Amino acid sequence: MAIKIEMLRCFTMVAQHGSLSKAADALGRTPSAVSMMLKQLEDHVGSALFETARKSRLTPIGALIYAEARREVAHFENTVSVIEGLSRSELGYLRLAVTPSVASAILPPVIYAFMQKYPNIQLDLRDMDSVSIAHEMARERADIGIGTLSQIDGMQRTKLFSDAFGVVCRKDHPLADRSDQLTWHDVGNHVLIANGLCKLITDPDFAPVLEKSRLMVPNSASLLGLVRQGVGITVLPRLAITGLQDGIVFLPLADMTARRTVHVVSRPMNVLMPAAQEFLKLINDMVRDGSLAFDT
Repeated sequence: MAIKIEMLRCFTMVAQHGSLSKAADALGRTPSAVSMMLKQLEDHVGSALFETARKSRLTPIGALIYAEARREVAHFENTVSVIEGLSRSELGYLRLAVTPSVASAILPPVIYAFMQKYPNIQLDLRDMDSVSIAHEMARERADIGIGTLSQIDGMQRTKLFSDAFGVVCRKDHPLADRSDQLTWHDVGNHVLIANGLCKLITDPDFAPVLEKSRLMVPNSASLLGLVRQGVGITVLPRLAITGLQDGIVFLPLADMTARRTVHVVSRPMNVLMPAAQEFLKLINDMVRDGSLAFDT
């Protein structure tokens, strides 16, 4: 008969308590059941583990086996604890790949609520452009992706929000004094700093404006730094500058078709780790109850 973890558990409890009855009480089993487990272990070893029937002193071989058994039982119980923690989302990790604007404007309250509920989960948040997010998701290097994403094979995609593009410029820029909504013609009269999101704008009137641009800056922090310096203006979705409007303004465009749509992408729920499942549920719950709102 192979050695089972229950044999080792019974043996270590008897050794610790010095009697069958006390070990049985600690294990919630009958003394006869503990005695049977102990005998099975001794039969397998081929030697007595205790010097007397009172179980108060280990034999030399019993002492050696006890040291190994105690480590094995502790390791097994720790493994069970980790497995149960993972199933309850109390332990584990979650890898998020999101666009910078989502990371700064949308996720902070979600992550705060998530970490309050699951403080033992390790969370890895990386901000990147949507192309890189799709790359990470396709190679299973992220559990959840949030950005302007096309359908990825084997993934489920859900719309999170949509926001309008507008002109972003310094507060003292001539366009900031305009009381009416701007047109692409107005934008074309100024230095445009292009960015990766410009390709989402399909209005044909924007194409010649973008073609004239001689400066392309994909990084949001660098882009807004150049705008604040007065190098030029740029075009971004409204939520891309939420919380970053020190010295700059967002000006609506007359063309309301210029919008970006942000999706949440993940593998199907039934194959996601529990932590990822709970994160998606939390986002949906917060959207439903209004605690996660989008000023678009």
